[in-house]
Amino acid sequence: MTARRALAGTIATGLLAAAAALLPVQSAAASGPGELPFGSATTVGLHNTYDPAAFGYLAQGLDTGTGMIELDAWTDTVTKEWKVSHSNPLGNANNCVSASTPAQLYTGGANKNLETCLDDVRVWLGAHPGAGPLVVKLELKAGFAANRGMGPAQLDSLIAGHLGSAVLRPADLLARPGGGSYATADDAVRAGNWPTRASLAGRVLVYVIPGSLEEGNPFDTLHTDVEYGRHLRDLAAAGRIGDAQVFPAVHGAAAGDPRAKYSETAIRPWFVVFDGDAAAYLGGIDTAWYDSRHYLLTMTDSQNVAPAISATDPTADQARGRTEQLARAHASIVSSDWRKLPAVQSLALTRG
Repeated sequence: MTARRALAGTIATGLLAAAAALLPVQSAAASGPGELPFGSATTVGLHNTYDPAAFGYLAQGLDTGTGMIELDAWTDTVTKEWKVSHSNPLGNANNCVSASTPAQLYTGGANKNLETCLDDVRVWLGAHPGAGPLVVKLELKAGFAANRGMGPAQLDSLIAGHLGSAVLRPADLLARPGGGSYATADDAVRAGNWPTRASLAGRVLVYVIPGSLEEGNPFDTLHTDVEYGRHLRDLAAAGRIGDAQVFPAVHGAAAGDPRAKYSETAIRPWFVVFDGDAAAYLGGIDTAWYDSRHYLLTMTDSQNVAPAISATDPTADQARGRTEQLARAHASIVSSDWRKLPAVQSLALTRG
């Protein structure tokens, strides 16, 4: 009888193990997402979250629990305003409102400047102190205009003035836990200095990419990524790295170390965020390279990875399956237009 029970126990254990192997990747919510370093998790992001066609109010996008929102901005050098729209460089077309209380996030007129969008983020986070960390992806459609008073320093001032201490700055990443500071963002990240997700509740990481108009402009020879990379290099050399509020991102999927495209080697160690097309990354690029170095990797247009699924309305199972697939492929953020799937937008998975 004892032998039979032992045999039955062995069979049951084997069946349980086999069943476990068939289960989907467990979300970090089930395995302690708060204990994961920020660079060791995969979350989901919303493309063009500011678009009124996506959400009536920016706060509704945040309500999905998403790990990333995206804002497109233009430098209006006449009025010195950072306009938020997809295609109008001189006007606002967005879902940001002038909220100073949580209740006001869902009322009032929209179409406000970038600072108001950031105010909405700050007010929303104040009402949801356990949320986050939140990534704000900022696309500067036509780039900076530093020669006309709208450069990296002015963007830093705007972000600091409207998000304040909520911002996870490059200087915060550089700070060693025992005191002192790493020399560059690359040194800090490769040493595993990302804080845990729990410690970043209520915090915001802002990263910036070159804009579509900028990248297609043959007369623009100084793109956003290079300009902000130089800004970080120069601030660090002057002992003022604490002024910086933004992480520049290398834009576009490429094999090897994509920072090799920057001829100025001194700016390369300030790039620890990468952003590009998901299908391109899965087309033969070694994405484990990013994960092993703890770099952040945003995979965009995630719906287009074969087999393609709907860009806006996949089933929850399809969207979750794609997120799990890209988490295994070492994405930090899986970007999409899946606006109606809060259960997917709020996922936090173990990366890799």
